[in-house]
Amino acid sequence: MTDHRHLQIDRLLAIMARLRDPQDGCEWDRAQNFATIAPYTIEEAYEVADAIEREDLDSLRDELGDLLLQVVFHARMAEELGRFDFADVVASISDKLEARHPHIFGDDASGDAQTERWEKLKARERAAKGAKSAIDGVALSLPALMRAEKLQKRAARVGFDWPDPSGAAEKVREEMVELEEASAADKVEEAGDLLFAAVNLVRLNGIAPEDALRAANAKFERRFRAMEVLASCDGRDFAALPLDDQESYWQAVKASERVETA
Repeated sequence: MTDHRHLQIDRLLAIMARLRDPQDGCEWDRAQNFATIAPYTIEEAYEVADAIEREDLDSLRDELGDLLLQVVFHARMAEELGRFDFADVVASISDKLEARHPHIFGDDASGDAQTERWEKLKARERAAKGAKSAIDGVALSLPALMRAEKLQKRAARVGFDWPDPSGAAEKVREEMVELEEASAADKVEEAGDLLFAAVNLVRLNGIAPEDALRAANAKFERRFRAMEVLASCDGRDFAALPLDDQESYWQAVKASERVETA
């Protein structure tokens, strides 16, 4: 008997083929190409992350389906060009996983040996793709914060890194001064240098900058909404208040959070 899971995969592939059919397919789906679909692929990946952060497993199931559709869509377009198909995509990642885990699928290695071998395997993979620099292959389409961290990690692998967070902290202070003293024409560049230095400092403290900023965004959003509620309970329009009064509500919200966690 055919596995039900295989039937569902075949069903999805058949649906995508029908949608892309030159005669009987969907006009919108037929008109798409790799470039036009790429933004949706990125968006769906973020929606998966959002469902995980909300701990909503029902949404996670649906969002993973939406993300899988993106893989199927790209694979179908490549198949139409005679380049590869969905099965080739699956085979490629399966081969990669087995090659990167020789301690599971091949000879045994443990501890630091695994980590060292993992990095060597990835380096060989990049070299096979024509990489010349240690930072080749860091996707340009990554969010700037995440890409900054990846560039720094790649540089660190070849020894270009601060030995401890103190050097990175001093660099942040240096960049703050340079931004303050920069001419209007240089503000953007100096602001970028400051952000890049801040990513470095956070990374060297063992924290993922993306995770830290997401948490800060969530905290700011929570506190801002609470300020608006407090002002409304006082019969006041938060947006119309002077900054000093708004700051008073901000401090009140922070104080209430401290009491709740005490």
